[in-house]
Amino acid sequence: MALRFFNTYSRELEEFHPLDPAGHEVKVYTCGPTVYSHAHIGNFRAYLFEDLLQRHLELRGFNVRRVMNITDVDDKTIRGSRAEGVPLEQFTSPFKKAFFEDLDTLLIKRADFFPEATDPKQIAAMIEMIKTLVARGLAYQAEDKSVYFRINRFPEYGRLAHFDLAELRSTGRVKSDEYDKEHVGDFALWKAWDEEDGPVKWESPWGSGRPGWHIECSAMATQLLGEQLDIHCGGVDNIFPHHEAEIAQTEGCTGKKFVRYWLHCAHLLVEGQKMSKSLGNFYTLRDVLAKGYSGREVRYALMRVHYRAPLNFTWEGMEEARQAIGRVDDWVRRLREKAEENVQRPMSNVQRPIEEEQGTIERPQTSNGFDEALDDDLNISGALGVLFETIRETNRALDLGSLDSSAASAWLEWWERIDRVLAIGGEERALPPEIETLGEARVQARLAKDWRKSDELRDELAARGWEARDTKDGQKITRRGGT
Repeated sequence: MALRFFNTYSRELEEFHPLDPAGHEVKVYTCGPTVYSHAHIGNFRAYLFEDLLQRHLELRGFNVRRVMNITDVDDKTIRGSRAEGVPLEQFTSPFKKAFFEDLDTLLIKRADFFPEATDPKQIAAMIEMIKTLVARGLAYQAEDKSVYFRINRFPEYGRLAHFDLAELRSTGRVKSDEYDKEHVGDFALWKAWDEEDGPVKWESPWGSGRPGWHIECSAMATQLLGEQLDIHCGGVDNIFPHHEAEIAQTEGCTGKKFVRYWLHCAHLLVEGQKMSKSLGNFYTLRDVLAKGYSGREVRYALMRVHYRAPLNFTWEGMEEARQAIGRVDDWVRRLREKAEENVQRPMSNVQRPIEEEQGTIERPQTSNGFDEALDDDLNISGALGVLFETIRETNRALDLGSLDSSAASAWLEWWERIDRVLAIGGEERALPPEIETLGEARVQARLAKDWRKSDELRDELAARGWEARDTKDGQKITRRGGT
């Protein structure tokens, strides 16, 4: 199957063909966080879809060059810094740091570039783009000294969102905009300074002020990736007006098609409702981790539903994610134990029930359908279906003694390959400190032949969701999961 994506611009599944004539490089831009607070799990649903996209493209042999912006100046960051009485940079700095920590927790690959909107080089690029748009009659300075984009001068405006501009015209003007803008839909490229901005301002040909949100992304994308991109990602809430504005600004400057494929992920709900602080269902990644879940479990929970389908986050779903990760870990452990056997049983003693109706398999056949599922618009549900069917069949073969150490090694290689995309493995990663302490106490109890204490500690670990097993190589502690 050819690699296909659902292009928001055409509303159709399209076969993927990169701009690179050699077909090797793929240029991707992904909208990053606005650092006025900690990113919430809805943000990370989008970032994980983008991570899955990059990992699959790389598995398919493409060299991905990706940019993710950091919005560190806008109304929210300015309000936050003024409320705390600190400079803008001091206010946003801890949220930037936390964002990168959260990326690492969820095993999200770092982009090649994380440009910040306040970088002087990026501000200069934004001003240059605005100057070009003004010179071409696509932008103007209004009476309020701000600079706006003329949507009436860009015939393609509304194509991404499939938005009828005539409907916007029919609404008339908002009273407060009458002295500001020529059209209610015109959007700000440069916002003139006012007292609420405090010390946050830059000099420009139109006076002191700051860039509009939309122009930030256009400038950073073209500065680092060039005038044309292969893929631009974001949430569905970015389609209009943000991404629509990006197209108008960028193509207004370059005269070239800005993006070939637009990919957008659906909203995240919490217990069937929109996430909001007023409903008490607003969660950051750190809130979920505080409930005792691991980064791998959160990654799985936020990634397991197709990116274009709404994802309903529930605590029951988090438990399902924990069980799924536990099942993977247990399977990998069994394969490793089999692969590490020094003495193989004679072939005459090995049963090999590999008939089709018994559903068992001896060795992996290429991707077993995993790659092909993701080729179909990142069908993660299909890909995970391949994984868990494989786990079921290989576990059955292990139970029957029909999988030898060589075949187990082959399946481990298969797993390591697909986990470069999923990034949910990691049975041997460091245990939480409290679990490590309990495990060490149990080891000491067994050395002292205090079997009662050992059993109590095993039960305590189980109550916390961990399983302690005694093997020839010592105690092994893993997450408990379904079989």
